[in-house]
Amino acid sequence: MNKYLGIPELQRKAEYYCSYQERCHTEVYKKLKTYTSSNSDINEVISKLIADDFLNETRFSESFVRGKFKNKNWGRIRLSLELKKRSISKKNIEIAMKQINQSAYEAKFKQRFDFLTEKFKNEKKIIMKKKIFDYFNYRGWEHEIIYNEINKL
Repeated sequence: MNKYLGIPELQRKAEYYCSYQERCHTEVYKKLKTYTSSNSDINEVISKLIADDFLNETRFSESFVRGKFKNKNWGRIRLSLELKKRSISKKNIEIAMKQINQSAYEAKFKQRFDFLTEKFKNEKKIIMKKKIFDYFNYRGWEHEIIYNEINKL
């Protein structure tokens, strides 16, 4: 167990934690809770972080969506669920999802689909379809999009 930290020390640690990368309120709360601080101290520090613009839910959700879409190839369903899991408001989820335009979304899907088709070309057709479906389903792509492409094989 860590010793109890006062508000100034807690504030300093939280600012450092938030300046390293974008964080959501839930992540910061959990981190501050590890310092065995009281809820009132944590809430005060979080309020100060928001006021000083270290913590911004909209900025976090936009950054999260851009990063996970670009680097992990996540679809809209997975992105939305992950943001909800982090207690991001519905309004901010909608704003963040606008970061992905439809043509980029379709291009990313097509690029990954072509890659997987090539990767599994030596498999039986039914096994290849299942592996491709599982890949996209796990990453939260819409079933309709997946089935439309799989049925063309």
